[in-house]
Formats: sequence, C-alpha cells, structure tokens
Amino acid sequence: MNRHRKEKVIMLEKMGEFFDHRLNEYEEHQFNCIAYAKEFYLFTAHSLPRKVNARILDLGCGTGLELEPYYEWNPSAQITGIDLAPGMLQVLKNKFPDKKLNLIVGSYFDVPMGIKIFDAAVSVESLHHFTLEEKIFLYQKVKDALKPEGYFILTDFFALSNEEEWSCRKELERLKKMQGIKDEVLYHFDTPLTVLHEMNALRQAGFQKVELLNSWNATHTIKAIR
Repeated sequence: MNRHRKEKVIMLEKMGEFFDHRLNEYEEHQFNCIAYAKEFYLFTAHSLPRKVNARILDLGCGTGLELEPYYEWNPSAQITGIDLAPGMLQVLKNKFPDKKLNLIVGSYFDVPMGIKIFDAAVSVESLHHFTLEEKIFLYQKVKDALKPEGYFILTDFFALSNEEEWSCRKELERLKKMQGIKDEVLYHFDTPLTVLHEMNALRQAGFQKVELLNSWNATHTIKAIR
C-alpha cells in the first residue's frame, strides 16, 4: 500500500501490524486508490476452478476481496487462507460464516502447505515484498501443495524496469539500516520484481507452464501450471 502514499518519513512496520493498523480503511483503499482493482479482483476470481468443493489455497488472503466474487461462482469452494494480520482474517471469517474456511495466522513461508492437496492457489496484491530467491523457495512449496492438474493464479503489481526493481530493494535496505532493523521479521515495504523475473521465479520453482493472462498497467495476472 505504501506506493500510493506520499510520506515524508517512512517508518517500517511489521507486515501483519501494518495491515491491521489500517483495517478500517483497507477495502476502500484497495478499490478506490489502486487503478483497475475492481477489474483485476473479478478477473482473478473468474480464473479459479469452478468444480464442486474445489480446494483453494489463498496466500495473503486479507479480507478476501478475491473470494467475494469467487463464492458467487463457486459457493462450495473450500478455502485455506494464510495471512500475517489476525484482524484481516477475523473480518474474512465474519463475512462468510457459512463457508468452508480454514484461516491460518502466519507467514506463508513458514506454514506447512502439504503435498498435492489443492486444486489451485491464488494470491492478489500480497507477494510484491520479496526477493527472487525468496519467491523461488515459496513457489516450490506452492507447486508441491497443488494436485497434479493444479495451477497458481498470481495477480500483483510489478516493477516496470530492472532499475525500478533494484531501486526499491536498495531503499528497503537503507531504511532497515537507518532504523536499526536486523531481525528476520517481515516488514512492509514494496519491492516488486519485474514481470520477467517473476515468471522466471515460477519456472525455476518447477512450474511446467507459466503464462501472462491479463494486464492493467503495472498490475498483471500470471498463471503457473504445475
């Protein structure tokens, strides 16, 4: 979310705390401050399986903005959502009290995902904070958690150039050094990869086919087939 704010001094916040502190404004921000958000959330939902009782893994599910339209298409879907912000998960739980939701507070880098469990995985506006190497490790976990015919739908915004990607990462390193942050806890700051590097990470993780499905300026939807 920081790419839409002009702040004189950026004080880094732990990832889960960042989003829970902005819980009341989160959904309004997503839809009204991010270009084409209503379009890409809907497109993402419609890219997920429609089979009865489809099992879906949602990385960084937040309040479930991609799940609202998906449940309209597939009300029997069984969702496992992982997020660092407990407040976000509580909002999601309250939205869908009658749905099959398994919500986990934690980092998707650490939470076990299992082997060949899910028909599809999805992530929207959550994965633009990590390095190529971190993503390869995560995407290997995601691939392993998918059934043989499963696939991963990733909708996120991306750096428009290698220079932008490098600049964002260097700025995060500068801020962490300035603020004395040395631990491995995740802090919120946008460090998107380019689309090319993102797709390469998915291929290096072992996905057999990686394709670009749609684009809205800097936001893109990628499909990676196990």
